Amino acid sequence: QVQLVESGGGLVQAGGSLRLACEASGLTLATYAMGWFRQAPGKEREFVAGISWGGVRTYYADSLKGRFTISRPNAKNTMYLQMNSLKPGDTAVYYCAAIKQGSRLAEVVARRDEYDYWGQGTQVTVSS
Repeated sequence: QVQLVESGGGLVQAGGSLRLACEASGLTLATYAMGWFRQAPGKEREFVAGISWGGVRTYYADSLKGRFTISRPNAKNTMYLQMNSLKPGDTAVYYCAAIKQGSRLAEVVARRDEYDYWGQGTQVTVSS
């Protein structure tokens, strides 16, 4: 049974930092790329960042480049999202997800419908 479990969310003041973690089990991660998405109240779930199974290729939403960093040390079962200079607009539930990696990863990594597995999400709240 595949499980993705997020952790690290919480309440932080604007300008602060948080590091989210996603631990995966039940699948052979060597064949899966992973991603982070977020969903704010009343809004659609949006792409935040993605990373190839080996951790070499990374992808970001344009609006978040420079503040957020995705990593996957040693291509193991844990993925991280370092979030710096947080803003109230970053408040959302953050989800990790896994996608079977193919040759078209760059084309599909930001498309939530392409992902095979999802975690339950972790709440991030940024106060002003």
